[in-house]
Amino acid sequence: MSATESGMLRARVILPFVITGTIWGSTWLVITGQIADVPAAWSVFYRFALATPALFLVAVLMKRRLRLTRPEHLLALVVGIFQFSGNFLFVYHAELYVTSGIVAMMFGLLMVPNALFARAFLSETVKGGFVVGSGIAIIGVSFLLVHEWQANPDAGVIGGNVVLGIGLAMAGILAASLANVVQANPTGRAVPMVSLLAWAMLYGTLADGAFALLTAGRPPLPADPGYWAGIVYLALIGSVVTFPLHYGLVREIGAGRTAYNSILTISVAMLLSTLFEDYRWTWLTASGMVLAVIGMLLALKARRQKAVQVQQSGSLRH
Repeated sequence: MSATESGMLRARVILPFVITGTIWGSTWLVITGQIADVPAAWSVFYRFALATPALFLVAVLMKRRLRLTRPEHLLALVVGIFQFSGNFLFVYHAELYVTSGIVAMMFGLLMVPNALFARAFLSETVKGGFVVGSGIAIIGVSFLLVHEWQANPDAGVIGGNVVLGIGLAMAGILAASLANVVQANPTGRAVPMVSLLAWAMLYGTLADGAFALLTAGRPPLPADPGYWAGIVYLALIGSVVTFPLHYGLVREIGAGRTAYNSILTISVAMLLSTLFEDYRWTWLTASGMVLAVIGMLLALKARRQKAVQVQQSGSLRH
């Protein structure tokens, strides 16, 4: 390989890696502006109502088949309900109570339920190094959650705001994990990923709209241009632009190496929380961040490529 070809290869890897990590890291903060004055459920619906036709357009431009069989549609429905409805509804509501960067850190632990569900449903093995790394990461994230609890005077022990936010974030993690593992079955692997995601997003959007009508009433139409700018950013940049870049990385360097993108995502999310949400660092939060990142690195390193591929179908994309 010539120096020119080597440089082009590095650019094809580094640029998408940095772009996707930065965008996904920023989406956690942008969400906070979507739930300040508008019911979270309607903000989720607006986001995917815009993202869905754009993703179908991406599938057409990529010349991927959009006609699915009945089992494939059923799979897309399940993925849509868990990923684009349950997962995002839980996350948006969690950020009403917990700092966005902390929710992003919690989602860094998505690899843990992914591994457990993959072992239960796909007969994948879990290595000892993964267990150790996951344990260290859980301890680190726990430090951050303890600080979040202590910093909120209204947290309470039972039913408090932070406790509720943590519970909602954990529910979102489980929903995302189920979607990730389900789509990795033979039916899912036979469908072009962008086509499966487009149909899943459509089904999830319909569920989001129904949930919003039942729980929040008529759809609001905010007059603030900043709100709609956030919707456009989350829908087109955070949900559509990054998908082709991400899966291009998977093809270029493999799912295992691409998984390290989650560390960049978390770092960007915490940086933005520090700058714009007045997040205060202490010895507890700093040590927690270090332990969480070290644990995640160890766990990711221990995972087999097949297992990591399950984890990467939607971990930190919000």
